[in-house]
Amino acid sequence: MSFLTRTGKPLPKSILDSAEAAKKDPVNRREFLALASAFGATTATAYAMIGMPAPAFAAAHKEGGTVRMQMEVRALKDPRTYDWSQIANFSRGWLEYLAIWENDGTFTPALLESWEINDNATEYTLNVRKGVTWNDGTPFTADDVVRNIIGWCDKSVEGNSMAGRFATLIDEETGKALDGAITAVDDHTVKLALPRPDITLIPGMADYPAAIVPEGFDAEKMLENPIGTGAYLPESLEVGVKSVLVKNTDHKWWGTEVYGGPYIDRLEYIDYGTDPSAFVAAAEAEEIDATYSIEGEFIDVFGTLDGWNQNEIATAATIVIRPNQLAEIDGKKPYADARVRKALSMAVDNGVLLELGYAGRGLVAENHHVGPMHPEYAALPPRKVDPAAAKALMDEAGMGDFEHELFSIDDAWRKDTTDAVAAQLRDAGIKVKRTILPGSTFWNDWTKYPFSSTNWNSRPLGVQIWALAYRSGEAWNEFGWSSPEFDALLTKALSVADVEARRAIMAEGEAMIQNEGITIQPYWRSLFNHTKEGLVGAEHHIGFEFHPARMAWTM
Repeated sequence: MSFLTRTGKPLPKSILDSAEAAKKDPVNRREFLALASAFGATTATAYAMIGMPAPAFAAAHKEGGTVRMQMEVRALKDPRTYDWSQIANFSRGWLEYLAIWENDGTFTPALLESWEINDNATEYTLNVRKGVTWNDGTPFTADDVVRNIIGWCDKSVEGNSMAGRFATLIDEETGKALDGAITAVDDHTVKLALPRPDITLIPGMADYPAAIVPEGFDAEKMLENPIGTGAYLPESLEVGVKSVLVKNTDHKWWGTEVYGGPYIDRLEYIDYGTDPSAFVAAAEAEEIDATYSIEGEFIDVFGTLDGWNQNEIATAATIVIRPNQLAEIDGKKPYADARVRKALSMAVDNGVLLELGYAGRGLVAENHHVGPMHPEYAALPPRKVDPAAAKALMDEAGMGDFEHELFSIDDAWRKDTTDAVAAQLRDAGIKVKRTILPGSTFWNDWTKYPFSSTNWNSRPLGVQIWALAYRSGEAWNEFGWSSPEFDALLTKALSVADVEARRAIMAEGEAMIQNEGITIQPYWRSLFNHTKEGLVGAEHHIGFEFHPARMAWTM
């Protein structure tokens, strides 16, 4: 049986081979679906390749109504510099995406109607959806797509993490898009010509900083001039309090004919801070209809509330506790010494962190940020936890009497996990001072703390995570790590579509990150949120996304 892309072209052999592996290995199924749809397979085709029916969706949605969701409300900025999913959840009302990452791993076309990738992933053809307009009536065309991708490639924009996702298209000398690499063939076709293979561009287009902005976009005027293609408009935004989206009744949204909706008239994001007990109180007072995400003991608490549904999804979301190799303390860079980093890692049992930090709701990880849910994951020999050896190595580095200051945000699971790290380090004889900061303070300089914990969202492919967080000089490289050897290995891994071939490359990179003590990445967490009965489209998303146009009441 032959399997074709949305545009009727055969899928590459590497994808067909991966399908056979996914049939036998349910762990890799979601990531196979991601890769197959990234290469242009429809959801139905991707499922058929592994001998499964595509999921069916109910359509009993009511028109109108309001949804109130508990969520942190943060200030808007240039989408390329978004570092909180919560910002995108608000702007997604009017700023949309070329593709959408679904919970089953597939990618749904949005502002793109379809795409094609050649067998070695050096040429992409992006077919821009016809009939889409900006909400000021201007047609949406290939030129808009070209302009946005060129903007993503601009490394001069401070904090632009999209440059990490699209590094293959960037001229290293200029820090800008390669000449001739991104072109509009006609009003509805864009060609990407890559100097080397890269299998991750479609997943990158679906990530939350990849919001498509109009010509002349000014981040400072996003609220007063909310030009976009989406079905909603911002009514208000008060940081730390509340943000509101309302249906744009004057705009003919392209998605209605394709996917249905928009259904609700109004979406309110309400900020109750970081204390989950406040979320419970809001639910009991009937002030909210959904939570953004719930962790720890409060998962069980919400489970006792009448009229609420619990939503769970296993993910590659995680926490990292990392020493910043660039950080200076008293004129020295203590974490530039691999012995110091390895000592920190060697003293910590990740299973203990999962139990104490996240009540065991997840999988133990291995300190290299690739897990068994990623298709290219390679199993390494078991880590050895040795507190005595850790202390000896710290002494050897001349840091035996140094007091490490370990920073974290103040919410429960991140604080508890970081507390457990500090406790184990102290048990090993390593001095640690704990500093706990409110979110409003912590996230101002999250990449710059000498030693801290941060959380990371799930990504479909392990190589995506490495390209964002571990490649030299990237905006989200909070580890301060720069390794030409690792960068070369990553470039090679990005070019290989065949999972088995990529796995061998990844094994080298995993061992390098682990052996260098780059991070303590202790576990992969299952995600939970809760929604009122009768509310659909607000269930937890693998990437913390919420789409206003998909929310609806059914009763």
